[in-house]
Amino acid sequence: MRSIVGLVFVIGAATLYLYLLSTYLPVGPRRVTSSDVRGESVKTTGDPELSSVSEEEHSRLKFPSDLKELREMAELLQYYKKEHTGYLVLLFSSAYLYKQSFAIPGSSFLNILAGAIFGPYQGLLLACVLTTAGSTVCYLLSQAFGKQHITGLFPDKVSLLQKKVEENKDCLFFFLLFLRFFPMTPNWFLNMCAPIVNIPVVYFFCSVFIGLLPYNFICVQTGAMLSEVSSLDDLFSWQRLLQLLAIACMALLPGALIRRYSQSRLKAEPAGPQDLPANKKAQ
Repeated sequence: MRSIVGLVFVIGAATLYLYLLSTYLPVGPRRVTSSDVRGESVKTTGDPELSSVSEEEHSRLKFPSDLKELREMAELLQYYKKEHTGYLVLLFSSAYLYKQSFAIPGSSFLNILAGAIFGPYQGLLLACVLTTAGSTVCYLLSQAFGKQHITGLFPDKVSLLQKKVEENKDCLFFFLLFLRFFPMTPNWFLNMCAPIVNIPVVYFFCSVFIGLLPYNFICVQTGAMLSEVSSLDDLFSWQRLLQLLAIACMALLPGALIRRYSQSRLKAEPAGPQDLPANKKAQ
């Protein structure tokens, strides 16, 4: 009971902090929506037919759920980057850590957003640091509050993961990299189960930073390209083609590393098709 109360308190405090941070959002640009009201066009043109102008509404920040919202959010945050850089970094980092710490899906959108706002290099560094920090917080929260509950909710999967960890004790770090490169189980589940199956926090921390680097790279590069491409001609420039080549190489890197360093030693095959299904990454 104490563990549930403690976890609820932590979630509540983090939610309140994020709410207050967004409440004190500096004044931003106003977006325009069409409506039948008379405005400045009448004053400037004098033409009644052009009197239908747009009603201004404040843009609102929210977690993006699709590419359209992602593009709109990127445009809004570009303004805040110019006018309120410190606040933007704090808000983005807080939202990212909130999602990662409490295993909320949707971090891929935030990675793409990082590339669109901060560029391919700063965005990648920020995404890697926040992914690692948020996953480690999730690890610590699970260690402090969630061991019994997670084991009770997923007894078979926890037991199987424990067995695989014991089988790969002699190459545990490479086994953890394998799980990040080729997720036999979702990342959020691995983050929560790591302390339960006795994975050292140092191994966990380093495996998250290195193992999710290719995934973060692909997302951030995608965001950077989406924010810079304005036409099909831009997409097929030499610079874009080199970026696409880099993305492809980074996507192939995990397989090459696994084959080179640890494939002969890893025992990571699931016991059956029903065990630990491969799911999309949720950070």
